[in-house]
Amino acid sequence: MPAAQHPAYPVGLRLTGRKTVVIGGGQVAQRRLPALIAAGADLALISPSATPSVEAMADAGELTWVRRRYEEGDLEGAWYVLIATGDRAANEQASAEAEAARIWCVRSDDAEAATAWTPATGRTEGVTIAVLSTEAADRDPRRTAAVRDALVEALRDGTVSTERTRTPGVALVGGGPGDPDLITVRGRRLLAEADVVIADRLGPRDLLDELPPHVEVIDAAKIPYGRFMAQEAINNALIEHAQQGKAVVRLKGGDPFVFGRGMEEAQALAAEGIPVTVVPGISSSISVPGAAGIPVTHRGVAHEFTVVSGHVAPDDERSLVDWAALAKLTGTLVILMGVDKIGKIAEALIAHGKAPDTPVALVQEGTTTAQRRVDATLATVGETVIAEGVRPPAVIVIGPVVHESPNRNQR
Repeated sequence: MPAAQHPAYPVGLRLTGRKTVVIGGGQVAQRRLPALIAAGADLALISPSATPSVEAMADAGELTWVRRRYEEGDLEGAWYVLIATGDRAANEQASAEAEAARIWCVRSDDAEAATAWTPATGRTEGVTIAVLSTEAADRDPRRTAAVRDALVEALRDGTVSTERTRTPGVALVGGGPGDPDLITVRGRRLLAEADVVIADRLGPRDLLDELPPHVEVIDAAKIPYGRFMAQEAINNALIEHAQQGKAVVRLKGGDPFVFGRGMEEAQALAAEGIPVTVVPGISSSISVPGAAGIPVTHRGVAHEFTVVSGHVAPDDERSLVDWAALAKLTGTLVILMGVDKIGKIAEALIAHGKAPDTPVALVQEGTTTAQRRVDATLATVGETVIAEGVRPPAVIVIGPVVHESPNRNQR
């Protein structure tokens, strides 16, 4: 059977300290040399010229540069050769020398004349992904690159998991504002490795559908409280599962430490000697306004932004917020968990000097398919919330940046 009808045999070359020759110092060499350097190859570059990046590698001592054209005998003692010049005659001569000396040879100008192919490669978490086409006639580099990228992304986000040794304990994972694509790569990977996931109502729910069937998913809102307060009951559930040697993920909306009670859970776990990993998440205080086209800062408009919890009204004795001080700020005010208190909050800000016509935007269920935005002013926001039926979760943005948005009056 002709060689072209057989698939390539994949193999990993260990080139550390072994002579490797690269002929040609152009763009192909520039792309391939870093991986060869990382592999520890004893590199010889043969080329009368080179790109600035390749020249920098030579200047740094990462390879030996022979500044001339290829000559017969240059491959003596080599284990591997990459031919990447625009001179077909020289390429064929070097390829013939490699064949005679039984040196594996890659040719950038003619893959069918080569004895080796360079796969599309990617690396993540100590794993190298190398993709080759199984048929010589179908060697589309865009296709193999697409397969490589998909596999690397799947490993990074946890869709595909390697059998790694897991350290039991608890990971406090920020799930982001709601869109499942906005969780961090590390957070998604830890979810894929979990035995137990204790999830908040505001966490990215779609991610739970991707979990393997053996993973126990616990809705934090449905943990029996009994004689415990809600948070204490959640802490006890985390401790109980972790002490059983399970890998536990506490999946939260936004960031664990932005009004997420993450520190309370971390302290409870630390008191029991349970290892805790904190995975920051994209906070809704920034991402939701951004998804609605509102910058929380903007040159010449707002040089600062302040994030405030609105779950306690300004006239409540439990409030820790200095609303009088906030009213004097000229930047952006972002309020979380404040939909049902926004009327009183607006009254307090106006009473302390904030202009009644200060623009306000309410972004409900930001970053999800149900996202909608309602605009108002401080003077009208209380009645607007009722009239428009705005419901939690919603992020409230107060300040002139609201008018900078290209999406004003979006419903």
